[in-house]
Amino acid sequence: MESNQPTGAEAMVEMLRLHGVRCIFGLCGDTSLPFYDALYRLNHGITHVLSRDERSAAYMADGYARVTGRVGVCEGPSGGGATYILPGIVEANESSIPVLAITTDIGVGSRGKFALTELDQEALFRPLTKWNAVIDQAARVPDTVRSAFRHMTTGRTGAAHIGFPFDVQKGPVDAELIWAEEALGGYPAWRAVPNDKEVADAADALLSASFPVFVCGGGVVIAGAETALVALAERLGSPVATTISGQGSIPETHPLAVGVVGSNGGTPQTRQVLERADLVVFVGCRAGSVTTERWRFPQPGTRIVHIDVDAAVIGANYPTEVALVADARCAFEALLSEVQERAGADLEERQGLVAAAKAEKRAAFEALARSDARPIRPERVIAELQSVLPDDAVVVADPGTPCPYVSAYYEIRRTGRHFISNRAHGALGYSMAAAMGAQIGRPDAVCVSLMGDGSFGFTAGELETMVRLGLPVTMVVFSNATFGWIKAGQRSGFGERYYSVDFGRTDHAAVAAAFGVKSWRVEDPVALQPALAAAVATDGPALVDVIVQPLHEAQAPVSEWVA
Repeated sequence: MESNQPTGAEAMVEMLRLHGVRCIFGLCGDTSLPFYDALYRLNHGITHVLSRDERSAAYMADGYARVTGRVGVCEGPSGGGATYILPGIVEANESSIPVLAITTDIGVGSRGKFALTELDQEALFRPLTKWNAVIDQAARVPDTVRSAFRHMTTGRTGAAHIGFPFDVQKGPVDAELIWAEEALGGYPAWRAVPNDKEVADAADALLSASFPVFVCGGGVVIAGAETALVALAERLGSPVATTISGQGSIPETHPLAVGVVGSNGGTPQTRQVLERADLVVFVGCRAGSVTTERWRFPQPGTRIVHIDVDAAVIGANYPTEVALVADARCAFEALLSEVQERAGADLEERQGLVAAAKAEKRAAFEALARSDARPIRPERVIAELQSVLPDDAVVVADPGTPCPYVSAYYEIRRTGRHFISNRAHGALGYSMAAAMGAQIGRPDAVCVSLMGDGSFGFTAGELETMVRLGLPVTMVVFSNATFGWIKAGQRSGFGERYYSVDFGRTDHAAVAAAFGVKSWRVEDPVALQPALAAAVATDGPALVDVIVQPLHEAQAPVSEWVA
């Protein structure tokens, strides 16, 4: 007699639906057949996006999660599929982005019998995720999924993994066990509030400082704390600097917005503002090596207030005068209430210093952005992008050539998630796939992928996915025929001994056209703006291949390359 109980695969689909999942990114495999069959048969409202690579599926889920505030879900088969999906999962986890990876597996009964694609998935994912489990019994599917969502979206948000064996997908599940906490489908859920005494101590520290400066990391945008931050900064008259991941915490047109600080995208001008601070407030920021230029700025001895939902990062790199272990929005709102009757700083000096620093930085940038030199200066690309993109565009940059230029010079004029770069591990090949996920998550926005030609080589296969889905992503390739970041490092630190970093030049426009993407190749700076404008206006995917100055010859805002 056929059982009326749902199978493990059916229970998985229903649990995802109950948690508000509306999109899954993934790639098919033998061990996934029951799961795919359940997705085919059931009425769930979930769209499956077939990628060409599991790594890309994870990056798509990451980009989707960042712009929607919902958990991103990716899936792949056993063996190679499980190993390919890893780079996207560790990036999401270390960036505090809730992404769930479901990797199907050989049957539990086949373990230890040299089954094809057998590996220890639980051990493989353990160091790369916030939470991780392999389901050994179908009855455990609902509870395991609930645990994954609870861990991903509460506390310090992060990635999770579920291993889903073939026979578990086919086993019976009690229908009464299939339920979900709806609030855990988005993030951050169940926010942590700060202790009253710590709020008072932090307020006292801020009010006693003559020049307090906020340094905001990605935790501010994750928490949706932008409005409260701006109100608090205005109340205190405190300048606000950001990390790359923290861009969007404050409009960069705001008189108190300093811009990005640190060794990647920071400039001498933004550093000067941070050096003036007698108190620095790190918020949703780990105070790591890039943000602090290897813990030199702020200088040792500067008073520190640290706000973070993860207690483990507080005091790891700087002695901390006051610690608030809390969600950033809750902390800002509590601080705003505490200081509103006692603040009222004179803004003139502080805003004047910020304005002078920004003007000096802009002048140096404009001198290169107006250049008609060939190869095209990267600064010119940023300036022309700023002229053609709307303020609510989503720009996704790979960590090589594009990232420092965008973070330093592309002005984020609205709060929220409008700039994305994979800052945790910096793998190439991220931008195209993450931009696709962002476009699916925010379909009315202009989404732009910026990549070097090294990154293009990692991810070109997803052009087929983009064309198949008709996604209107605009891609810009900074083409210089080298792994530019490494070559710049060889120039600055290894006596210009260039070794194994150069490769042949590819006609990326021709490659894209072969996939059905509308494309342009630009060598003349005068032709750049019209090409970018046409690409953005295209009703479908578009790519502009720009022949640019390589990083080792350029004046990139990367402090370790500056003599």
